[in-house]
Amino acid sequence: MAEMIEAEPDLLETIATGADTSPLALMIRSAVPLHVVGCGTSEHASLAVAEMLTEAGTPATSREAFEASLDPSPGGAVIGISHEGGTAATIHALEAARAAGAATALITARTDSPATKAADAVLATPFVDRSWCHTIGYTSPIAAGLALAARPAAGVVHGLASAGLRSRDQAAELARELAGCERLIIVGSAADRISARELTLKIEEACHLPCAMRDLETFLHGHLPACDETTGVVVFSVDRRRLADRRRRIEQLLQSSRRIGARCAMIGSGELPHDLLDAGAIEAADQPALPAAAAALLSAALPLQWLAYELAIARGTNPDLIRREQVAYREASQIHG
Repeated sequence: MAEMIEAEPDLLETIATGADTSPLALMIRSAVPLHVVGCGTSEHASLAVAEMLTEAGTPATSREAFEASLDPSPGGAVIGISHEGGTAATIHALEAARAAGAATALITARTDSPATKAADAVLATPFVDRSWCHTIGYTSPIAAGLALAARPAAGVVHGLASAGLRSRDQAAELARELAGCERLIIVGSAADRISARELTLKIEEACHLPCAMRDLETFLHGHLPACDETTGVVVFSVDRRRLADRRRRIEQLLQSSRRIGARCAMIGSGELPHDLLDAGAIEAADQPALPAAAAALLSAALPLQWLAYELAIARGTNPDLIRREQVAYREASQIHG
């Protein structure tokens, strides 16, 4: 997992500035409706791609692949995201979309995978993740989506990812403070909701610590009574859109969480309220040269990955195996495929 994180600056720069997006660009130009589908980490990447396309003026929505396979929208286009191209639900979603009259596309690192047979166009990313706790499996399609939505100038993505790469020490300090919690609540707003969902998944995969993701406002409406001094709260504050308004509500959330004894941390940009962050913070760099959604997602990606990795180290688990070295968990994964 660490090797994959360390590879991201060069890899994401290559994808964002050099990916051949022409087949997908032609397909989605007038596609209505336009859906992006995936499962797990790839679902979070699909949320990111839909967010970036919408911000760039091509309205898109993300759907969980299994639900899309059961209820395909007629016409339009569907982009599937499957890093290794073998996820059954995503394949079925593309097949159902095609049968309903939609054009289909795929963003994947394996161009010879089963999913490509259900796609009319393929956008290939150049490297397959070697850890089951996917890192580049999340960021590669985001970089591809950025290339499709608003191809950046050379060096911009590399610089942003490199800044995230340097956040490991902060992530390690934060992980040591949170490692003793019985569960974590991960909170986000705007594009940061996607990062919060991905961190929730990564922590549960990497170190088997129960987590739940909450939207910023949702958390303040009934969820706090289930929290106490054994709870850790990690808030994202990276998306620069309406940041002042979001930050005021975030600070109220942190004050409320501290009052009942929860440990509080943040992954954020700009001036951070360190007096409310007893567990620490990871600073995420903004990049004004990128659209807001892409900047928020890529700024947060490596810090959240380092936090999941360092929590695994602190708790003595192996993030590369997602518990499949244990017979019961290996057999459970074989049951659901």
